[in-house]
Amino acid sequence: MKISTDTSKPFYKWEVVILLWIAFFLNQGDRQAFNIVLPQVQTLFGASDSTMGLIAALFNVFYAVVVPFAGFYADRLSRSKMIILSTLIFSSATLFTGFAGGIVSFIIFRCVGMGVGQGIFGPTYMGLIAQYHDSTTRGRAMSFHQTSSYIGVVVCSVLAGYIADHLGWQYACYIFGGLGVLFTGWMAIRLKDKKTAAPVQKIEQPSFKDGLSAFFRVPTAICMLVAFTCGIFTITGYLTWMPKYIKETFDLSSASAGFHSMFWTNITAFAGVMIGGTIADRIVIKRKSGANRLWLQVSGILLAAPCVALMGISQNLITVCIALAGFGLFRGLFECATYPVLYAVISSKYYSLSSAIMILFGFSIGALAPWILGIIGDSMGLSKGFIILAAVWTVASVALILARIKFYNRDSNTNDNAI
Repeated sequence: MKISTDTSKPFYKWEVVILLWIAFFLNQGDRQAFNIVLPQVQTLFGASDSTMGLIAALFNVFYAVVVPFAGFYADRLSRSKMIILSTLIFSSATLFTGFAGGIVSFIIFRCVGMGVGQGIFGPTYMGLIAQYHDSTTRGRAMSFHQTSSYIGVVVCSVLAGYIADHLGWQYACYIFGGLGVLFTGWMAIRLKDKKTAAPVQKIEQPSFKDGLSAFFRVPTAICMLVAFTCGIFTITGYLTWMPKYIKETFDLSSASAGFHSMFWTNITAFAGVMIGGTIADRIVIKRKSGANRLWLQVSGILLAAPCVALMGISQNLITVCIALAGFGLFRGLFECATYPVLYAVISSKYYSLSSAIMILFGFSIGALAPWILGIIGDSMGLSKGFIILAAVWTVASVALILARIKFYNRDSNTNDNAI
């Protein structure tokens, strides 16, 4: 029986969002599952904290390097086919990670396979949503889709821990990867690019070199890049090592460690993004300027930094969970305004390229966090690593204060798209 896909039907644009929601759920779940089963993998291979941290860092490096190329080709090829290819690659890599017999094969599947697969997905899915949703539904569509990240991390962290505790970490890879491969088959049938009624005149796209040059001529953009990189450094370090730290410090099961390390912070981060976005919009309407978005970000960073430090200082699980919740909430105030501030000082023709530059540099440098914390864990214990993360996170506020006081007004006044 042939299954047809009529992309012109009114509901199909929401089917696209649902398909991408599930794909992103699996994307985030596959990524986070590694951090939950890390202690078991580490024991099996007899690896040190620094070695496991280096593996986590390598994944982020491959991811970051692929993103700009994926963004470049996504505007020129079929977005739906790139998403299908991406999901097949990272799901297959997750599946085969369970068969890894040594540290080298584990790195190939986990770092190269998943890094490349998820790097293709990153800059592509939002473009496909934008194809189907105009300004009347785009905000709702993208907001709904983003919830898959928070839910995927929480649900898959608990499931990966439960599976690892009862069946072994390999089965978490078999199950998550296998589900992704099966879902890829369904996407291949249902997910299509939007058909245009008439040929669209091809617009010449700026080169990556042009985008790079334009980006680094804007001081506010450079300050945002520094802040973004510090944020990625803190978040990747936390995501990689918090499950293991909680598991070993409080003698919890993998499932319990996965729940506590991911649930509190992701639930409050969702709330923080929504609250922060509302506050930022009201500030813009009232002040008729987006400059004070930077103060909102600074306040979020300065409130979140003590929470990160408290995670490593406290020996009480309830206190650590409160710190996790606080970090998520205040982190949301930072994340909600990052791209609105960037787009206010960058020409619209460089939006996609500037986003790719942020990801490329942010993840390439920020990816060092898991490795650095691993080295610290081997020598001084992971608790000291979280204090260092708090210090790095605070540096982001310095960059944003500099942007607000010295550069933003001038940079936004030279940009026609300033908000």
